[in-house]
Amino acid sequence: MTLHPEIAKFLATLPAPPEGPLDPVAMRAADEARLPPVEDRLPLHSVEDMTARTADGEVPVRIYTPAEAGTYGLLVYFHGGAFFLGSLETHDHVARSLAAETGLKVVSVGYRLAPEAAFPAGLDDCYAVVRWAAGEDSGLDWDGATLAVAGDSSGGTFAAAVAARAHDDGFDRITHQILYYPSLDLDFDVDRHPSLRENATGYGLETAGLKPFNAFYLDSGADPADPLVSPVKRTDLSGLPPALVVTAEHDPMRDEGELYGKRLREAGVPVTVTRYAGANHGFVQHFSWIPEFHRVFEETRDFLHRG
Repeated sequence: MTLHPEIAKFLATLPAPPEGPLDPVAMRAADEARLPPVEDRLPLHSVEDMTARTADGEVPVRIYTPAEAGTYGLLVYFHGGAFFLGSLETHDHVARSLAAETGLKVVSVGYRLAPEAAFPAGLDDCYAVVRWAAGEDSGLDWDGATLAVAGDSSGGTFAAAVAARAHDDGFDRITHQILYYPSLDLDFDVDRHPSLRENATGYGLETAGLKPFNAFYLDSGADPADPLVSPVKRTDLSGLPPALVVTAEHDPMRDEGELYGKRLREAGVPVTVTRYAGANHGFVQHFSWIPEFHRVFEETRDFLHRG
């Protein structure tokens, strides 16, 4: 299927990327400048900024409560942005849609970013918040049943790594992992997956851009051979939580997500892999207003509530 016409129309309006090295501060400011007005955001029962006080320090989080209840299933969400972009604000609409559709209380994590914070600071923040959320001191009224981790793009990297790290630590409370077009293999050899060649240009995120976009993270000490950096390189995937892996047809990173799903299944992990036709990398963040892509939140709901 060709790229969805609404996405193609938007991509045609984008200017050529600036020449020279990437400026993380300027790029973050540009992201924040494109945010919708607060009054246009999806209303929920409550949205609250707070601080997760973990054993490793304080982490800003935003709590989305869809409706008043005595206890809640929890979904801890990690935003994307190649480990140096993104924030609680840039992905606020994603977290709101997740809360509204799933009925779970969503905890969005404002983890530390590269290059200012070296590896594994961001991953440590994400893992610490998951453990904090499940504790009585968090005040989140976890129901003791559902504790999901979810993330898009590099946030999907963190979701997979957190699930693996928790398993290795004997922290067995994570019940689901949800990976939206995850970045799971940070070895940027273009021959490692066909989608890197098939979707190399013309779809927003380009294969040639993967290495410079991830350089801030890799240069901060993240080793692509480390399974916590490239989760697809983990040797034993058995015992990990059931997974929903969402990929986009026109994404250079499509095949690494689908390979990870295949390897999870071979390891005995229940997994659903869905490729969204006509979609590109980032569609959950940027194009979920298109009806056929908004159903990703319905699919997430169904996955979480499946028996």
